[in-house]
Amino acid sequence: MTDRTLTATRHTHSRGAAVLAVVGELDHHTAPELTRVIQETPFSPDVPVLIDLSELTYCDSTGITVLVSAYNRAHGADAPLFLVGLNADLMHVFRIVGLDQLFRFELTVEDAIDALHA
Repeated sequence: MTDRTLTATRHTHSRGAAVLAVVGELDHHTAPELTRVIQETPFSPDVPVLIDLSELTYCDSTGITVLVSAYNRAHGADAPLFLVGLNADLMHVFRIVGLDQLFRFELTVEDAIDALHA
């Protein structure tokens, strides 16, 4: 049996966005960690939230549910939300389940910051 681990941390980008960095496997066992960080993050129109998934190695349906919950929270607060750095396999899954219709995606945190100020 492998150890499934996930770390989720929040920091503030120099241009004001809240960046949630997610590292590891997002599944039923690890989803509470990301859920906690999302719940502790203020969502407002003035503070964009960027969920950096560039170091996410796996995401199951529970993980997708956590991300959709973040979308719902952002939408309710009229807060900008980006998913950043999805690898090609995860992006394919997100397209299959229609999440490309909900989320804004960028390759890097800097690309998301630039898109906000374009």
